[in-house]
Amino acid sequence: MSVTDSSTPVSESSPGTIEPLRNQVLAALAQHRIATTQQLSRMLRPQGTRQLMSRALNRLRSAGLADRTLLQEPGRPATHAWFLTREGARVTKDMPALRGRPPYPVTSKTAASLKASHTLTVVRTHLAFAEDARRLGHEHEPWDWTPEVSHPISERERVAADAVMYYTAVEDEHRRKLRAFVEVDRTTMGSERLASKLIEYARFFQYEVQPAGRRKQSDSGPSWLRWYPVFPRVLFVLTGASRRRLDSRISDLKAMVSHHPHVAILAREVLLAAAVLEDIEHYGPNAAVWVPLVGGTSCTWTA
Repeated sequence: MSVTDSSTPVSESSPGTIEPLRNQVLAALAQHRIATTQQLSRMLRPQGTRQLMSRALNRLRSAGLADRTLLQEPGRPATHAWFLTREGARVTKDMPALRGRPPYPVTSKTAASLKASHTLTVVRTHLAFAEDARRLGHEHEPWDWTPEVSHPISERERVAADAVMYYTAVEDEHRRKLRAFVEVDRTTMGSERLASKLIEYARFFQYEVQPAGRRKQSDSGPSWLRWYPVFPRVLFVLTGASRRRLDSRISDLKAMVSHHPHVAILAREVLLAAAVLEDIEHYGPNAAVWVPLVGGTSCTWTA
């Protein structure tokens, strides 16, 4: 078995149709932090109408469980971004689909506005995977995408992923459980800072926690085994700039693999790849739109 594949079940929750839409919307906002009406409709009711979702959201707003902020970006129509209030977060804390996830209220419309652009792009990335999975007969539901996951890489430092993705590829009778750390880059940070994320993942790959006051145990193993049976792939999804600039950022990621010894060790064991979000949306994330960060010119992320 490789360090990226496993037959271990990872998710039992799905949107389904048993839970009322109200509860599904609350759970989705708790899971994904912020989402637009259209995104929630695509996520939870792909065959339904936008009006159905609008009614559900407005009822939650009237009940004081959700609120919205108006987003106005140049060249795009205004849209509302929805988030949970403190009361909404309190209501969701015992939902089975969110077991182990702490409530996450957005404290104000101002806070929502500051977080919205990045958070909505992360949701946009999830929807590309979810809709492609639905088309292919694979499994990837709203609860199989966990935003803002962090893990220790030293006693005082942590690596924070924009999301951890769980995905089941169904091929005839065979089911492959796949996992990935997803980094969504909107070209708002320097290219060197983006590439340095690879160092953090390499440190997490090698990090071992030792109990205080005890001698190191040779068979203790890396700390990531506490959360994952195999180490997740690391996927960079880029957007927000010209193709030439995005290609340059991918080249900088490849250079980090070549120049940093710990990242090179990680790359020998784990798939590291990057893709442009618009390509993922147009061709589907299961197409060969990914650039491997070591060797080759294109690949599929499930390879």
